Amino acid sequence: MSAIAIAILAFTMSIDATVAALSRGAALQNARLKQALQTGIVFGIVETITPLVGWLAGVAASQAIAAWDHWVGFVLLALVGGHMIVSAFKRDEDNAPPRSSSPLLLMATAIGTSIDAMIVGVSLAFLEVNIIVVAAAIGCATFVMSTLGVLAGRVVGARVGRMAEAVGGIVLIGLGVSILIQHLQPGM
Repeated sequence: MSAIAIAILAFTMSIDATVAALSRGAALQNARLKQALQTGIVFGIVETITPLVGWLAGVAASQAIAAWDHWVGFVLLALVGGHMIVSAFKRDEDNAPPRSSSPLLLMATAIGTSIDAMIVGVSLAFLEVNIIVVAAAIGCATFVMSTLGVLAGRVVGARVGRMAEAVGGIVLIGLGVSILIQHLQPGM
C-alpha cells in the first residue's frame, strides 16, 4: 500500500470520529483546548487499536478464504462506505449527542465511531500492508482531526460533518473497487 493510499485511508477512517467531535464541540458550546485534546487522545488511541484487532481477526481467517480475499476486502470496504453515506443523510438534529461530557460517554462514542476501522482492519489482513504503520496513521489522523473537530464544532457545528462523512464513504468504496480491479487484472 502506497503512502498516499495510507494517508487517504487514515483520513477516511477518521471522518466518523471528526463528525462526532464536531458534534461534541457544538454541544459543549465553549470547548477549551484541554477538552479538545482529551477527545483527540481518546479517539486517536481507540482508532489505533481497532484496525489492529480487525487485522488479527482477518489474519486468522485469511488462510480459509485466500482464493477470494480481494472480494472480501471489496465487500467490507463497500459496506462500510455505503453505511457512511447512508448515515450522513440519515442524521438529524434530534440525534445530536447529549450535552454531557462524561469520560464514559466519550469512550462509548470513540468505540462506536471506530467499528468501521475494525472492519477495514479485517480487509487489510488480505493485503500486503504494514498494519502498524497503517494503524498509527489512522490514530494520528484521528487525533488531529478530532481535536480540531471539537474546536471547530463551536463555530460550524455538526452539519458540515455530514458532507465529509458522505465523501469519506465514497472514497472507501473507491478504495474497495481499486483493490478488486488490481486483483482481477490478468497476471496479478
